Amino acid sequence: MTLLTNYRLPLILLLFTGFFFQSNAQDIDLSVDYGYQLGTKLNYGSNYLKASDGGFFRGIAGFEVGYGTMLELTYMKMNTELLIRDILISPSEDRLSDLSMDWIHIGSSRYFDSSSDLTPFFGLSAGVTIFTPKNENLAITTRDLASTTEFSFALKGGVIFNLSDVIGIKIQGDLMFPVSWGGLYVNGFGGAVYASGTTVMGAFSGGLVFSLN
Repeated sequence: MTLLTNYRLPLILLLFTGFFFQSNAQDIDLSVDYGYQLGTKLNYGSNYLKASDGGFFRGIAGFEVGYGTMLELTYMKMNTELLIRDILISPSEDRLSDLSMDWIHIGSSRYFDSSSDLTPFFGLSAGVTIFTPKNENLAITTRDLASTTEFSFALKGGVIFNLSDVIGIKIQGDLMFPVSWGGLYVNGFGGAVYASGTTVMGAFSGGLVFSLN
């Protein structure tokens, strides 16, 4: 789990994979970006768990499998806070713990030619998200919260500003759907809760794209 929650190892794997497949693919794209996710809320009755807004780092290795179509491996690291409002455990919204989210996805994107130096694109992906609570608020919960690994999927769209044949600037928007992200038990002094479900997280980012032929 320590390796999965460390962004350095997935980034190294993305770079290694890209160079390994370079001789077999028509085109290889490697991109890194930084963005901001807008958080999400999971209701259970009149109560809720909420992942607050926060920044994220992402790396993508893309391999051309057809004209304008890329098969992509994505790793994304988010750090945020897990908040709770519960009539028994925490009647007013309070921090339950810090929350680390590691997204590992595989998917496909379609890139469109244009008459300018702009390349629009859209894509979809699916995989797993690892949710790791830490630094729990001991005023609310009496024990550490367990990490969980859940299925997730995502949609994206954006545009690349091509500075040259090798490098471009990417602007991207995302809709991310973690499934059962709130599936955890919170044992507190006032009782226990269990919440589970699928929500949507919006995000936007910017970064660099490197094309290898």
